[in-house]
Amino acid sequence: MKLAHYIGGEFHVNEEEKYLEVINPATSDTIANVPMATLHTLDFAINAAEQAQKIWGQVPAPKRADYLLDIGYKLKEKKEHLARVLTEEMGKVIEEARGEIQEGIDMAFYMAGEGRRLLGETTPSELTDKFAMSVRTPVGVVGLITPWNFPIGVPLLKAFPAIVSGNAVIWKPASETPVIAYEMAKIFDEVGLPKGVVNIVFGSGNEIGTELVQNPHVNVISFTGSTSTGRKVAELGGYHLKKVSLELGGKNAVIVMDDADLDLAVEGIVWSAFGTAGQRCTACSRVIVHEAVADELEQKLVAEIEKLTIGNGLDEANKVGPVINTEALYKIHSYVELAQLDGATLLTGGQILEGDDYDLGCYYAPTLFKNVHPQSRLAQEEIFGPVIGLISVANLEEAVAVNNSVTYGLSSSIYTRDVNTVFRAQRDLDTGIVYVNAGTTGAEVHLPFGGTKGTGNGHRDSGARALELYTEVKSVYIDFSGKLQRAQIDR
Repeated sequence: MKLAHYIGGEFHVNEEEKYLEVINPATSDTIANVPMATLHTLDFAINAAEQAQKIWGQVPAPKRADYLLDIGYKLKEKKEHLARVLTEEMGKVIEEARGEIQEGIDMAFYMAGEGRRLLGETTPSELTDKFAMSVRTPVGVVGLITPWNFPIGVPLLKAFPAIVSGNAVIWKPASETPVIAYEMAKIFDEVGLPKGVVNIVFGSGNEIGTELVQNPHVNVISFTGSTSTGRKVAELGGYHLKKVSLELGGKNAVIVMDDADLDLAVEGIVWSAFGTAGQRCTACSRVIVHEAVADELEQKLVAEIEKLTIGNGLDEANKVGPVINTEALYKIHSYVELAQLDGATLLTGGQILEGDDYDLGCYYAPTLFKNVHPQSRLAQEEIFGPVIGLISVANLEEAVAVNNSVTYGLSSSIYTRDVNTVFRAQRDLDTGIVYVNAGTTGAEVHLPFGGTKGTGNGHRDSGARALELYTEVKSVYIDFSGKLQRAQIDR
């Protein structure tokens, strides 16, 4: 299957463009061929978005919201088909793929509701016969650069608030996972979304991504990906004085206190660490455990990890799928080898899986270490794979210090039965998301999503705060006094 860009409401093919193979990481089969856009193709998309936005921005927001409702219902109708497409190209197990499609459905319906609000504010004027308010207006053309690990969930968290706010969108999906974006283009087409409101352009980050960031006709960039690439996006976007939102990496920890329900903690850790084969920005990769229960937790974790079924995500029996490609596979293994050189003790896993069931795919064994030093590379750097390290501490204060010692600040979790501990932890943990008696994953669409420090630059995906990126706030003063009033001068 050859994919095509979606530009100006039409599927667009440029015969001069090269194609890359899209590989199923579970089987190494080629499932599609994706075009690598030229700058000419991107210019065509930017022009289509600019022209569409001039009209779309004048459509009443509740009417724009109606399109999101239609998209949400279409996503519901096609949920199983889309989940299978997602699993085939990205690898995550089918139940997780269904959950990701559901996230898109939820966001469509949530943001449709915001079309009835798009809240500004009214406030008393300091002068007689004068009215003061603020309103939200569209920013114009929005560029979305999105990752392969959540190839539909993350883009829709960004696209829907942009659309309902009156903007036009140019979306550059990751080259590893373009098929689900192509399926999304079909949905935009089927619901009759006005031409040019959403444009999908496949291409390289170095060429197409860079041009999106620096092009003067693109007003906002929302990027999710690695911290190193995020820094480059921030530098280039800042030079061009445009709004840039960054959602970057994480080095997330689950804290297990001595009064925790250990069985519940184990469930949360295993899900957070090995769901999506550890390829989540919110994945747990550190377990900070009170020394009084460290041995018991270790035993329970090893037992549960070794029960995990690993294989093709389309098999409902499997709980862990492949990692995205061989490059990721060897990067993960290099961290495992480094951890052992640093003195960590391997408890289970630690190898690339081979044999008849695994030879064609990119599978890594779920891995657990103990005796991990808090400042080691295993404990400090984002691995983006199914690897966790146990770090023992003596009390809550030490646990919080270890949690906060990394350069990231996305998600954290604590298991405890003590309400005082809960409130101290949620106050002191330096992350954008804090979970209590749950793992580090599972955000809901009506609350802000994002983090502190190296995880981003302060903007948030999801929730009503997402609208802040995609709107400008305009202050409006209406003077009906019939005379010149000079604000503070006349006071």
